[in-house]
Amino acid sequence: MPHRVIFKNANTVIFRAILISSTFVLMIFVTGGTGLLGRNVLIELLRRGEKIRALKRATSDLSMVRSVFRHYLGDTAEDEFGKIEWVDGDLLDLLSLRDGMAGCNVVYHCAATVSFLKRDFRKLMKVNREGTANVVNTALELGVDHLCYVSSTASVGKKEGKELRDENDKWVRSPENSGYSISKYSAEMEVWRGIEEGLPAVIVNPGLILGAGDWNDSSVSIFKVVKKGLLFFTPGVNGFVDARDVARIMTELSEKKIFNQRFLLISENLPFRTLFDWIADAFGVKRPSVRTTSLMAGLAWRWEGLLGFLFGRKQNITRETAKSAMHISTYSNEKIKAELGYEFIPIHQSVLDAVSFFKKL
Repeated sequence: MPHRVIFKNANTVIFRAILISSTFVLMIFVTGGTGLLGRNVLIELLRRGEKIRALKRATSDLSMVRSVFRHYLGDTAEDEFGKIEWVDGDLLDLLSLRDGMAGCNVVYHCAATVSFLKRDFRKLMKVNREGTANVVNTALELGVDHLCYVSSTASVGKKEGKELRDENDKWVRSPENSGYSISKYSAEMEVWRGIEEGLPAVIVNPGLILGAGDWNDSSVSIFKVVKKGLLFFTPGVNGFVDARDVARIMTELSEKKIFNQRFLLISENLPFRTLFDWIADAFGVKRPSVRTTSLMAGLAWRWEGLLGFLFGRKQNITRETAKSAMHISTYSNEKIKAELGYEFIPIHQSVLDAVSFFKKL
């Protein structure tokens, strides 16, 4: 099996035993803390009084993290932000990863690259699969107590004739799988390998995540598009979840030491049209009114690809995103609700909260 880690001496095993038997958290290591979900994970951990060390790139801009902190924490935002120990590093730099994780006994791995462009496949595999392998291997080497990993519904399979996908549906290789789907499935397999090698871990598979943050982030970029005036709506359905819910569930699973399984995190399965209408209403703009056909969707992603090729502009619509927006994909949240008795934030409320933040930008 690739990337296998062998403990070279008894000291590592002893250190792991001490950490696992501990009833307190020394420090939590968070990757992806500057992203849409990671910012909410930091806030949730701070609310619980945890000590945090967060990995960031040397070039990362922390202004959006501060803005989200102010939105949710008000006057205490700067004090709470100052409690975070930020360290420069990279998932692909083993030395910086080892230095950052040293002395931590819990890891929240939220960092990932999201792209549906074919040309980004190598980057996706490098960051998502290899980066996750590096996190798992380093956690094993340092004797970390446990890992919380953020996967995706993209790594969950589908059975024909079954309405709701659940945690038991296995991902199957197919030419129809996007590069992102392949990379997240491969990354999840690295976590399962780590579990087999003795690293307790829990995996969460959130749907499309909504929340306050940079509206150029992939899953919330639709807020920007609708506000500018979106004419078309798509007939597809997908699962959505608030970033705050994902953060809270991760911390509860960690605290309750619920390991070695995965959980789909879905607040609601909604038509894209419903989501678009709610966003438009919240911004006070006209709702999308023209239903997109398969032909129109196909022309749209091809046109976007041509413009990207000719002018080097970002391709917002790809073959994979167009296909997803046209299809019905629904997911079950029964497992996590039964495990934690958890009640999700309604997506309409998530939209209103996010728009209130975006209006301040």
